[in-house]
Amino acid sequence: MLTRKSANLISESFRDARNFMDLSLLESMRVIALPTKTNFRGINLREVALFQGEYGWGEFSPFLEYSDEESAPWLMCAIEAATKPRPKLYRNSVRVNGTIPALDNPADIEGIVESFPGVQTFKVKVGDNLLEDIARLAKVKSLRPKAKLRIDVNGNWSVQEAVTSLRAIYDQIGPLEYVEQPCATLEELRELKASIHIPLKIAVDEALRKAKDPFAIDLSGAADLVMLKVQPLGGIARAHKLAEHHKLPVVVSSALESAVGINHGLLLAASLSEMNSDCGLGTGSLLAADIATLPIVDGEIEITEVEPDFNGYEVAAERYKWWKNRAMRCAELLP
Repeated sequence: MLTRKSANLISESFRDARNFMDLSLLESMRVIALPTKTNFRGINLREVALFQGEYGWGEFSPFLEYSDEESAPWLMCAIEAATKPRPKLYRNSVRVNGTIPALDNPADIEGIVESFPGVQTFKVKVGDNLLEDIARLAKVKSLRPKAKLRIDVNGNWSVQEAVTSLRAIYDQIGPLEYVEQPCATLEELRELKASIHIPLKIAVDEALRKAKDPFAIDLSGAADLVMLKVQPLGGIARAHKLAEHHKLPVVVSSALESAVGINHGLLLAASLSEMNSDCGLGTGSLLAADIATLPIVDGEIEITEVEPDFNGYEVAAERYKWWKNRAMRCAELLP
């Protein structure tokens, strides 16, 4: 049940998105398909819808399988990016981590690591096969021996699987910076923290951003850090409110977005007064092509203006229509 406080916070967050159709953003929509370097989340082509407004471009790119209800905050974020001025920034660049998909070929892993120049933190996708997970972590460690390692399980482990796997990783790889969403539910995360006896920090992602009301959930005893992804959480303003509400250290991350979406994530990271962790905003390196360049230089991405180049990336008419209909349905769900 929504509390009055959380209901007010949600209402404030969505208020400016109500006039989506009135702002004629829909008429500016462009839809593109960007190839990935490797299979990521089962896809090799990332479809993205972009809207242009008074303050630039906004991105709407929930994954294709997401429901309209789960996709609506992504639309709110796109509207915010296109129609609202930049927030106050505390830094001109953001340190980023590298992201390693669930790859098994050592040459593929090496190629991905090399695409993150100067990066000294790597998030490695794990959770399907413990031996392959450890081999993947060992390969990254051999390539960047001084780098910090964090892993992302996407909630795929049971508590017992998490205890066994994390113990094995600790024994063979060493301490992790943190583990992101090792189990699906907050109850399981609490049980894991009480059961495991190695140095371990837990970052919560899906349990927050997929919650019906992310302001109402209780993270005490379940998480040490909060992952902030600007699109799934509904934009910069709402992400700030969530960070303030839960009062935990945060890490800003991304959802394999184009340079437009990544840029809005960079603005979120730069607008937080405290940011002590490298952010997961370097995922543009996983794309084989993009509509703009946000280069990683010495492990950092500089804050800049993004002007997309759509050269050859726009989708066929039937895919454009699919995204237009999706955006219209999601707009109807905004309070």
